[in-house]
Amino acid sequence: MLPVRAEPLPTSVSPLRAPLQAAIVDLDGTMVDTLGDFSAALDRMLADLALPAVPAAAVADMVGKGSEHLIRSVLARVQADPGLYDTAWASYQRHYPDVNGRHSQVYPGVVDGLQALKARGLALACLTNKPTGFARALLRDKGLDGYFSHVFGGDAFPRKKPDPLPLLRTCEALGSAPGRTLMLGDSSNDAQAARAAGCPVVLVSYGYNHGQPVRAVDADGWVDSLAEAAAVLL
Repeated sequence: MLPVRAEPLPTSVSPLRAPLQAAIVDLDGTMVDTLGDFSAALDRMLADLALPAVPAAAVADMVGKGSEHLIRSVLARVQADPGLYDTAWASYQRHYPDVNGRHSQVYPGVVDGLQALKARGLALACLTNKPTGFARALLRDKGLDGYFSHVFGGDAFPRKKPDPLPLLRTCEALGSAPGRTLMLGDSSNDAQAARAAGCPVVLVSYGYNHGQPVRAVDADGWVDSLAEAAAVLL
């Protein structure tokens, strides 16, 4: 289910220092609400291990740092033996393709926002900590794959966000300067990576952000949808 806020906060974006050449867009929590997919795969994994299920609300706070971190966090939550990690990883990898996209939905404004960014001539890449294969399959399932010239997952580079390396490599692939490449995300992972890479960063006000208020994150602005981001930035 999409998160509901009783009263939306105003859009707030600082003027960017240079005209944009490209944009890098996060996936989970930014373009697609995938909490249902995560919960379904984790429930199957935990059942395989004869362990109790974890509430979706708790899973939301663990999302964003890659599958490895998610699985370790879930095992810790149910007080399982850390030695079960390899078995849990294999189970999760087996189940996730079966649920990928089945319990998720595209956030409002995403398609309009991507269309507007493309119409202004920006090169677009999707950069996520989700494994690349899962990310590509989800984008296809939701009809979003055609907007991106590149899709990079958490297994595409030696390090994941919040390390700046994935953003710097993605800028290289796009042929854009970091200072003219916008990072659009939903969490401190995206913001920290962007700051370290020298990219401007705007965060959506929904999403996961590890259970912390997103407007407390150091960013150049916050918007309530990708459509709003395109409107105020271009």
